[in-house]
Amino acid sequence: MAPVGEAAALVLVAVLWGSTGPFLRTGAAGLEEVRCQGRLQQLLAEIRFLGLNYKYMVPFLLNQGGSILFYLTLASADLSLAVPLCNSLALIVTLVTGRMLGEDFGGKRAVAGMLLTVLGVTLCVAGS
Repeated sequence: MAPVGEAAALVLVAVLWGSTGPFLRTGAAGLEEVRCQGRLQQLLAEIRFLGLNYKYMVPFLLNQGGSILFYLTLASADLSLAVPLCNSLALIVTLVTGRMLGEDFGGKRAVAGMLLTVLGVTLCVAGS
């Protein structure tokens, strides 16, 4: 895969991973009310609840599609660049998506910590 194609695939992975997290949390709302007797019955009831919930399954499948794309891209991409790039971009996309959905992300200190993490990763990647 060409370097531009690799970069585009990694950005797409980051968008898929980052944007689906807040939707997965929203889609799983109500899971804590699922109650059954016994551990196995509880597990099966929770799997059924999530598996039949399109608000959970659509983001889950998109997220897993991102994982498959990441796996395929790693065949030709530089691992020391792919992982920090995907994680940093996914963090930013998660923050933006969560904010758009009205999630509380911990205030200015949490955002500053995330941005400093992204800056640190960027410096490490740029130095290699």
